[in-house]
Amino acid sequence: MHHQDMPPRDMHHREPFPRIAPRVTIRVSGKLFQGHLDYLDQMVHSAEECRLWPLLNLAHLEELDSAALSYLTDGENRIFGIVSCPNFIREWIENEKHRDAA
Repeated sequence: MHHQDMPPRDMHHREPFPRIAPRVTIRVSGKLFQGHLDYLDQMVHSAEECRLWPLLNLAHLEELDSAALSYLTDGENRIFGIVSCPNFIREWIENEKHRDAA
C-alpha cells in the first residue's frame, strides 16, 4: 500500500495505549490549575499534530484543582499517557474514575 493510498489518520479518535507510536514527554510541575489547562491542552494537541503520543510526567506536580483533576482523569489513556505520577495524585485520579463509573 502506497502512502497516498492510506486513509487519513484522525488524531481525535486515537487508539488507547499506542505502544509503538513515537512519544514526547511534557513535564508538569508545581501547581496545575484551571487557568493552566488551555496551555497544557495546546501542547498535548501540538504533539498529536506531530503524530507523537504525549506523556505527561507529573513527578513534580504538588497541587491541582478539581478542573485539573478532571482533565487528567478524562484524558489519561485517551489523548495522553501519564508517567511518574505521585501516589496521592494517582489515588485522586483513580477515585475520580470510580466515581464517574458509578
